[in-house]
Amino acid sequence: MPAARHDPIRPDWVSKTLAGLVLGLCLALIASALLMTQLRDMPLAVGGQLAMWLVPPVWLGVLSGVYFFRSGRHAWAWLLGANAVGLGLWWLLWQGGAA
Repeated sequence: MPAARHDPIRPDWVSKTLAGLVLGLCLALIASALLMTQLRDMPLAVGGQLAMWLVPPVWLGVLSGVYFFRSGRHAWAWLLGANAVGLGLWWLLWQGGAA
């Protein structure tokens, strides 16, 4: 019976972690900004709290999910793309073009 093969810890966990920390925070802030574009009619005290409390779950979700990427390079590429799409959507909503 052959022995089970254990893969060593991949050396790109640092780049995945940094991608999740940096780009995950950016993505969480973009998600918060997207929510604020939809809550314009709500009082700022309520809408601001909702947007503020959206940031930690999104950030931690991205940070947790970043380890499922095949490599650190893939994590950076996909999260940069998600940030670009999010910023583009925010800009469209802020200008009133897609609302």
